[in-house]
Amino acid sequence: MSEQSHGGPDHTGAVEHAGVEESGKYAIDNPGLPPHRPRLADEDPRAAKRAERQVAFLFGISIVGTLLFFVGYFVVGQIGPDTTIATVRLQNMLLGLGTAFAMLGIGVGIVHWAKTLMPDHETTELRHEVRTEADRQIAVGMIEDIVDETQVKRRPLLRNTLIGAGVLAVLPAIAIFRDLDDTDNRSELAAENFGPERLRHTMWAPDVRLVRDPTGTPIKASDVTIGSAFHVIPEGLNELDPHEMLNQKAKAVVLLMRMNPEDMYVSPEREDWNVDGIVAYSKVCTHVGCPVALYEQHTHHLLCPCHQSTFDLARECKVIFGPAGHALPQLPIRVNEEGFLVAQSDFHEPVGPAYWERG
Repeated sequence: MSEQSHGGPDHTGAVEHAGVEESGKYAIDNPGLPPHRPRLADEDPRAAKRAERQVAFLFGISIVGTLLFFVGYFVVGQIGPDTTIATVRLQNMLLGLGTAFAMLGIGVGIVHWAKTLMPDHETTELRHEVRTEADRQIAVGMIEDIVDETQVKRRPLLRNTLIGAGVLAVLPAIAIFRDLDDTDNRSELAAENFGPERLRHTMWAPDVRLVRDPTGTPIKASDVTIGSAFHVIPEGLNELDPHEMLNQKAKAVVLLMRMNPEDMYVSPEREDWNVDGIVAYSKVCTHVGCPVALYEQHTHHLLCPCHQSTFDLARECKVIFGPAGHALPQLPIRVNEEGFLVAQSDFHEPVGPAYWERG
C-alpha cells in the first residue's frame, strides 16, 4: 500500500497543466470591429449624385401619392344621386394607392438615403450618465454630428423634397379627421343632428314596415319561424340616393329573430316590444360598430365576428362576453292590420358604440 501511495506517479500537476492548456486553447479574443468597406458613393462623386437623385425621386413618389389621395378624396369623392359602384371603387382605389405611395415613398427614401449617403462607420463607447454641463455639451455635439452626417445642409435637393413629402403626407389625415363631423353644415341642419347625437335618430318610425335587406320585401309575422334570422332595413331606404342610403343603413340595420316566448326574459317596460317571440335588435355592435351577423339558435347567442363580443338574445341582448360596452338596442315592433311587421317607434337609445354623451 505504501509503495503504491508514495511511489506511484503524481497526476495532480499534469491535470493542472492540461487545464491551463485547455483554457488557453479555447479562449476567444475580442475580434474588434470588421474593417470598413467603402461604398461606391463614398469613392465616386457621380455615384453619390445618382443616389441623391434616387432618394429625391422616392420623395417625389410620396408627393405624387399624396396628390393622388386628394384627387380620390375631393374630386372623385363627390357622391351624388348619379353615383355608381364603379365610382366608389375608383375612389377606394385612389385612396388606397395614394396612401400607400405617400407612406412608402418617404420610408424607402429615408432607408436608401441612410444606406447610400450617410456615414456607415461603427463606433463603440461606454455609456455614462449625462449629468454635468460638459456631458450635456457632448450630447449636443453628438446631435450636431448626426445632423452633419445626414448631409441635409450640403444636399438641399434631399432636404426640400423630404420637407415637401412630409408636409403633404400629413394633410390626408387632417382631411379625414376633419370629415368626422359635418360642422360646415350646422347652419342648414339642427344642432342635434351632428356629432354623436346623430346616432339617436334613424329611419325607424311608427308604422314603418320591416323589409328584407337588400330586396326590400316586407315581412309578415307568419314568415318568421323559431330559430330563423332576417337581415332587415326600414321600408323606403332603397329609394334614397346612394350617399344618404348608405348613411341611413349604417344606423338602421336590424336583425329579426324568433324565439320561444318561454325562453325569453322580458323587462316590464318591454312587454309589448315583441310579437309572440319575434324580436328586432340593432345589427350595429356596441363595441366599434361592426355588423353583428352570427346567430346561434341553440344558445340564443349573437356574435360579432370582429372582436367576438357575444350578446344573449334570451336576456335582451345583454353582453355576456367580449369588449362591447352595453346591450344591443331593441327596436319595438308590432303587427299591422295586413299582418306585416312594423316598427312602433325609433330605437329608444342611440345605436352603435358608447360615447361620452350617451348618458
